[in-house]
Amino acid sequence: MTTTETQAGVGTLAAEAYVFAYPLVTMELTRRQMTTPGATVPGSAPVNTFAHVPVTPDASFEGVVSPNADTLYSLAWLDLSAGPVFLSVPETLGRYYLLPLYDAWTNVFACPGTRTTGSGAGEFALVGPGWQGELPDGVQRIDAPTAMVAVIGRTQVNGVPDYPAVHAVQAGYRLTPSAATAAPAADTGPGPLDLVTAPVDQVAALDAATFFAMAAHLMAANPPKAADAPLVERMAQLGVVPGKPFDWDSLTSEAQQAIAQGTAEGLTQVEAAGRRPRAEVRNGWMTAYDIGEYGTDYLQRAAVTVVGLGANLPQDAIYPVSRVDADGDPLDGSHRYLLHFDADDLPPVDAFWSVTMYNDRQFFIDNPINRYAIGDRNPLQFNPDGSLDLLIQHTTPGAELEANWLPAPEGSFNLIMRLFWPKPTALDRTWHAPAVLRVS
Repeated sequence: MTTTETQAGVGTLAAEAYVFAYPLVTMELTRRQMTTPGATVPGSAPVNTFAHVPVTPDASFEGVVSPNADTLYSLAWLDLSAGPVFLSVPETLGRYYLLPLYDAWTNVFACPGTRTTGSGAGEFALVGPGWQGELPDGVQRIDAPTAMVAVIGRTQVNGVPDYPAVHAVQAGYRLTPSAATAAPAADTGPGPLDLVTAPVDQVAALDAATFFAMAAHLMAANPPKAADAPLVERMAQLGVVPGKPFDWDSLTSEAQQAIAQGTAEGLTQVEAAGRRPRAEVRNGWMTAYDIGEYGTDYLQRAAVTVVGLGANLPQDAIYPVSRVDADGDPLDGSHRYLLHFDADDLPPVDAFWSVTMYNDRQFFIDNPINRYAIGDRNPLQFNPDGSLDLLIQHTTPGAELEANWLPAPEGSFNLIMRLFWPKPTALDRTWHAPAVLRVS
């Protein structure tokens, strides 16, 4: 640490470094929790192995906030430090799927799937930083910027009767490590191994010494991008250098105190940004467009990590969120609402869209028809002019109108609209979801 750094300056730099490294440390703690023998969290599996989630959640599930009723998940954590891992995908017969690949900093660096590579069978080789070698003919090389890679795959499902067909697709997603990567070494880096506590809570509980020791260790195999160089160089003033042990005990007590205070401030910044997501607001719907790949927008990257690790690129999906009606009043099941789409103004997608109901804890609502989301894969009843009315209310609108009913709880709720493979009009922000109209 330079003698010219003031106490306040050290704290400010530590806060900045904390925000920068937050996604990296969170990814590592999540990886440990999901790949360690004995792991029981949904989606757990050994490294370089897919875990396929066979069902969509119901109202009893409270393991993950804002669950998805549109796709079945296929999850994996890869270790590319010793060599390539081969990814095989099956012919999906037009069924929409995406296999976004996340680097250790939570950026989507590639996304095999219907939008990018089509619905035919494919063979890919995921290779880590600096790997040199020959690949078999017919295998597409995908260069990963980090040795740690997460796969959070999603395959379209059209209700419970569609499960067997989706399971067949999931069975066709295969990971085959090369001989060198068949048995990755156990991680020996600093930090906890906790199979129970949520990773975001684990990160929040880390002291400054452990947090930055983890960051320095992880940056060796998961290098920052060239654009990160200015901050990485400044972090060396704290003693945080990629690949070198962070020697907390060699720092002065004043420096330790300043770094600890900066770490606490960094966590405060991350959590505050997560509570106030950066989004465009139109007609009461909040839509985040700058997610999935963050460049040097470190606070946005950390904010998305703390509220929902593994965001898609907007080209693959956007998620407008509404908590208020057209008058700006909070949505509440004591009222009835209408979501009206003109015939020429339905959600513009090349895959499919839905509207999902959540209670004030971001979980599904128990209801008599077991419907948690409604969209273009439901047998909707359109008006004579081609427009569409979705009925959002607690009690049934009557058997003749239930096709368009999205059941609400008795109390407060919110809606998430999902547009998979949105068309350009959604991405360039010329299309906006209509306001939710209170009718009684």
